[in-house]
Amino acid sequence: MSETRETAGLFPVGKYDAEGKLLSGLPHSAEIGMRIHLSHDGVAVLSVPYDARLVGDPESGVLHGGVVTALLDTACGSAVMSKLSPKGPVATLDLRIDYMRPATPGATVTARAECYRLTRNIGFARAVAYHDDPESPIASAAGAFIHGQRASE
Repeated sequence: MSETRETAGLFPVGKYDAEGKLLSGLPHSAEIGMRIHLSHDGVAVLSVPYDARLVGDPESGVLHGGVVTALLDTACGSAVMSKLSPKGPVATLDLRIDYMRPATPGATVTARAECYRLTRNIGFARAVAYHDDPESPIASAAGAFIHGQRASE
């Protein structure tokens, strides 16, 4: 993913979170090569590059569904976290994922998530995973995430 107006200047594009740390609290995300491209104002964009170690079906070369699940979960959690002030940890309470098609072998999977509601204790987010076009999703997700923040309702 190249730097765009949406991602420029927010933080270094790559395997970094908003504080410049290498996904330090999520070692599984770092292990699968997850990258954060944007995490700001309730929106997060993350990706996982194709890696043969992550293939779920060796015959087709399709990524394991767990990789897409981890990407969507982390994107949604990052979107909620980016809306908190001050920033704080979040934990997944509920996550629903609808798979629409398999990921294309050899292609990076990107997820864009939005925190659309933040209450005193829970943030609600939705996301799509895709290759090049969010209008042609691999999967969509909706989730609820608990946080320690006392946000105004």
